[in-house]
Amino acid sequence: MTKRYAVILAAGQGTRMKSKLYKVLHPVVGKPMVQHVIDHLNAVNLDKTITVVGFGAEKVKEEIGAQTEFVIQEEQLGTAHAVLQAKDLLKDAEGTTIVACGDTPLITGETFRKLVEHHEQSGASATILTADTPDPAGYGRVIRNAEQQVERIVEHKDASEEELLVNEINTGTYCFNNAHLFEALQKVSNDNVQGEYYLPDVIEIMKDDNKLVTAYLTSDFEETLGVNDRVALSEAERIMKKRINEKHMRNGVSILDPEQTYIGPDVVIEQDVTIHPGTTIQGKTTIESDAVVGPNSELINAHIGQNTVVKQSVVHDSKIGSETSVGPFAHIRPDSIVGNHTKVGNFVELKKATLGDESKVSHLSYIGDAEIGKNVNVGCGTITVNYDGQNKHLTKIADNAFVGCNSNLIAPVTIGEGAYVAAGSTINKDVPDNALSIARARQTNKENYAERLKGNKGKKD
Repeated sequence: MTKRYAVILAAGQGTRMKSKLYKVLHPVVGKPMVQHVIDHLNAVNLDKTITVVGFGAEKVKEEIGAQTEFVIQEEQLGTAHAVLQAKDLLKDAEGTTIVACGDTPLITGETFRKLVEHHEQSGASATILTADTPDPAGYGRVIRNAEQQVERIVEHKDASEEELLVNEINTGTYCFNNAHLFEALQKVSNDNVQGEYYLPDVIEIMKDDNKLVTAYLTSDFEETLGVNDRVALSEAERIMKKRINEKHMRNGVSILDPEQTYIGPDVVIEQDVTIHPGTTIQGKTTIESDAVVGPNSELINAHIGQNTVVKQSVVHDSKIGSETSVGPFAHIRPDSIVGNHTKVGNFVELKKATLGDESKVSHLSYIGDAEIGKNVNVGCGTITVNYDGQNKHLTKIADNAFVGCNSNLIAPVTIGEGAYVAAGSTINKDVPDNALSIARARQTNKENYAERLKGNKGKKD
């Protein structure tokens, strides 16, 4: 089987983005552009991926990690010069090399796969990924001969009137016979106004050497969009969001208002889930069948069980069971596990908390660093006091316990199985199983004392 490689060009500074963030790290639907490119290239089953970095190299390496190898382009001397930086890693390799840009997040894995298959089946030295557009202004035109083979690429400024009528454009993505690529790169000249080495010149060099150059025409011009500024970034967001939402809807998900629903590329949603407007779902989130999410909810790296409702709430890095109700206005913070048939209600915050099956925290509570068993009722306004100013401590509430309203549970503390905590109590000692704990001052009524207070109104010392 033919070996396959990829070189991702990600060394440009992206000055038109007007940003402190390195261009290829700008996110599209929550994921850096260059990560989309890497993910989509994986459809080709690559043997080696090399990313060419320059300005901001360390940040790119930190974001991508071990997914690719890296080479540095110290000076920005053009796209051919950028590819040449991978010479030491690829010069002796036999096979196919894809050259892709790190700012083209919309090219799909299917398109990369078809490009490579076309290239390898044709036996070409180079294959250009092309697209048709009704407005090709500014793009290099791909000129074919009578046999529909590529004759040359003509830049817009150099095109004749006849060539300007051609709508097939060069997208900047290529497939090469690896050996032929590095042989041609040695011949590329920088004899131009900018003094740079351009990768399209490789095509002309190969043609002059009587090597076969072909083109694969993708059916979707939009996916070839390169992102060079914030306007193009927003357009990429729009296209990617639409693509993702349509995929889920065709798979049986009801998205009531796709324009107002934002779903990341790695999200898994099962059939018969309903997504209401204003909802954002990102990261490695999974939503099981028949769940309802939204309106105005945010899920990041969350797992939502079957038939669960998450309404106007935030869930991060946590797992919610089945047949459960969350919200409105709940905040499930990281490392929380909410069981089946539970309720996390209005203005409840969970942090690193476990809530067992059939338990309820219905109103206005903070439950942090807590292990709550099954069939527990946590009353309105209950707080687990988990922080002593230096360390966090654990609160444990066993099965079938009942915690009354406006209780403070000062950790570390354990409420036993079947125990009751009276409303308004501040608990700082363990409560035994089946006990009733009352920790509040005895009420004292002073008859007619209010009259004395009223009499003092308006008086000054």
